[in-house]
Amino acid sequence: MIWLAWRQFRATAALTAAALGVLAAVLAVSRTALAEQYAQGIAACAQGGDCERFLDRFFDEHQTPFLGVTAAALVLPALIGLFWGAPLITRELEAGTHLLVWSQSITRTRWLAVKLALLGGAAAVAGGLGSLAVSWWATSLDRAAADFPLMGPLVFGGRGVAPIGYAAFAFALGVTAGMLVRHPQPAMAVTLVLFTSVQIAMPLLVRPHLLPPSRATFELSPGNVDQLLRGHDGALAVAVDTRVPGDPGAWTLSSRITGPPGAGVLGVPGLAPEDGTHVPVAAASGPCSLHAQPDGPPERSRDTCLDELNRLGYRQDVTYHPSSRFWPLQWYETGIYTALALGLMGLCLWLVRRRQF
Repeated sequence: MIWLAWRQFRATAALTAAALGVLAAVLAVSRTALAEQYAQGIAACAQGGDCERFLDRFFDEHQTPFLGVTAAALVLPALIGLFWGAPLITRELEAGTHLLVWSQSITRTRWLAVKLALLGGAAAVAGGLGSLAVSWWATSLDRAAADFPLMGPLVFGGRGVAPIGYAAFAFALGVTAGMLVRHPQPAMAVTLVLFTSVQIAMPLLVRPHLLPPSRATFELSPGNVDQLLRGHDGALAVAVDTRVPGDPGAWTLSSRITGPPGAGVLGVPGLAPEDGTHVPVAAASGPCSLHAQPDGPPERSRDTCLDELNRLGYRQDVTYHPSSRFWPLQWYETGIYTALALGLMGLCLWLVRRRQF
């Protein structure tokens, strides 16, 4: 049965291995230039004591390939579900070959169990190899990607061990959809819709609650305030950064301005809107006067305005997951997806025994 499963799967396995090999070769060649440019830039800027400008410029120059490679790591599990999982049973049903196999001494349960074990394991390995290649290539860029931290929803799913669980789940989901729908194209469409829905729901509804989030309050400073603007009512509008001071790689769940005791809730809870959070501080006169520059105070008065806001008791309140939780969250999420994959495989084994095909 193992021999038969391998004979049916070897062409797909060879094609996937070739694609991963080409990807790894391309990433290996470009990574050498990236690592050299990063090391030289860090060495040069360290002498001046300010590497922030270099890191921003370095990431901006390579942002497009960074996002493209990250997208490839995110798409790989979905492709495994579409082209490995969904056709696994539907191809046999359409060709009628399942009747021939089931007429032999091998039971239908054993027939499906071997296929699930062999291809499910291969799916997990493929997801892990893709993540390993991408994580290895993006090491330098991950250090410079201030706007795309490792803990962020976009990058998190393409790094670490989580893609192993994603790939196994996508494969099992495809097989289940194929057994229920029985036709390849509809099964592939159902797999894509369901897998995408789960991938969107995980960072929005599940991942933030896998561990209790941290909460901290910080004084306002140039490091965590993006803009100071004149509000529609003449008051000051403060737009705070979503990054956590001292931990730029953290995953920010909410960031807002809080006022002194008795001031109530300012602005809209959650991430600060583009026009900032309005605070009852005059923007037409005083330390936060904006007369000198319509879009914000000049640099020399910016610090004075921030000092005044801190004196009045305004702070940045942040709820977040620190970057040190990257691996715990990776393992938790991998465990969830693995459990879902095993549950779907168990459902498939139950269906193949109880359902008439």
